[in-house]
Amino acid sequence: MYDTYSSIKKQIFRLVMKKKTLVLGASENPNRYSNMAVKKLSSHGHPVVAIGRRAGKIDGIIISNERLPQTDIDTVTLYLNPTNQVPYYDYILSLNPKRIIFNPGTENEELDKLAKKNGIETKEACTLVMLSTNQY
Repeated sequence: MYDTYSSIKKQIFRLVMKKKTLVLGASENPNRYSNMAVKKLSSHGHPVVAIGRRAGKIDGIIISNERLPQTDIDTVTLYLNPTNQVPYYDYILSLNPKRIIFNPGTENEELDKLAKKNGIETKEACTLVMLSTNQY
């Protein structure tokens, strides 16, 4: 009986701890890190919203090329260089995520300051590494 209770408790904990993530800069190209991140986030059970330059799909997850309203976004993980992030500033901030992950090559002091001013945690890290090392 205790084993069953413990198992159920673990499953509930895993379900509750999943972080809805917006991947900004998503690509259908399987060689792109954004594509790998969408797949890995999904395989870890995190709900994924993908936005890219072109509409498409990654393993059944729709890539939108529009800034659609979203709710309950925990994390925005960036795969756009700082120049291409600028048009998304207001959108990202409007989502009020708990954190923004600046993947390598996406570091942006201006967006970092705006996020912190709005109470959003920022992290310069690699989403793929964070997932692989259970630090996501």
